[in-house]
Amino acid sequence: MVRQRYAVQIEGRDLEVSNLDKVMYPAVGFTKGEVIDYYTRIAPVLLPHLKDRALTRIRYPNGVDGMHFFEKNAPGGTPSWVRLETLPVPGSTKDRETIDFVVVDELATLVWVANLASLELHTPQWRIGADPDLLVVDLDPGAPAALKECCGVAMLMRDRLADDGLTAYPKTSGKKGMQLCVPISGTQDAETVSGYAKRVAEELSAQVPGSITAKMAKAVRPGKVFIDWSQNNAAKTTVAPYSLRAQDSPTASTPLTWDEVAEMALGSEPARQFGAAEVLERVEAHGDLLADLLEPGPAVPTR
Repeated sequence: MVRQRYAVQIEGRDLEVSNLDKVMYPAVGFTKGEVIDYYTRIAPVLLPHLKDRALTRIRYPNGVDGMHFFEKNAPGGTPSWVRLETLPVPGSTKDRETIDFVVVDELATLVWVANLASLELHTPQWRIGADPDLLVVDLDPGAPAALKECCGVAMLMRDRLADDGLTAYPKTSGKKGMQLCVPISGTQDAETVSGYAKRVAEELSAQVPGSITAKMAKAVRPGKVFIDWSQNNAAKTTVAPYSLRAQDSPTASTPLTWDEVAEMALGSEPARQFGAAEVLERVEAHGDLLADLLEPGPAVPTR
């Protein structure tokens, strides 16, 4: 099979894209060209959430039905104009003390990453050289609980965080659950932020033990929503807003309004994930519902 390559220039950067007809999502025939098109069109709202954050990519070179791998380090052949940051990675599975991370600060880098079949983009809660500016609450349903139940727990969590002066913004995970993203001050370390998230998760779990758990053991999760406070560990990453996910169809991590969350929780609207085309339409209608995450919030309580 002849590999099709095309030279393109994006904002003054020279790069090459290839095999645009290759099917990435076989169930719906969604191609690599369509992946690149989606990331190009979503870039105005996606790039600010990637800026200055070390990127972890999940690559699917043969589509979502093929093998995949996590990639943190810059691959061979990385263009000289791609921003790299050398950062420590204690506990690396490959025994490396540092990794040259890719940082996606511009459209050309985003297209280059997408051309490598990096369907999923994951970032940490901190910007390079700084303490966390985001607190993330991951809501993971254990069957038969599903996204509808996550929405109910999200509203409880929103109100509890508001009691401490924190404002939560919801988004779907693009898979089965959702996350709440909270802008914080960037003046406290990850251990402090994670400790606060754990306390709140355990508090809600104690209040509604039949529906919520803050314990990681999978044996206790069936029928409950797991509040994963550990996402705030400095070594963890969370799927970026608007990132595609490796499902049968190209769903994406989608910002929601709180009205939508309430409707899904009550069952007046179906609780569901959203596809790439829908996400583009939503951005056209609403803009970036997570724009407030780009400004600092308050410090988390330490009591």
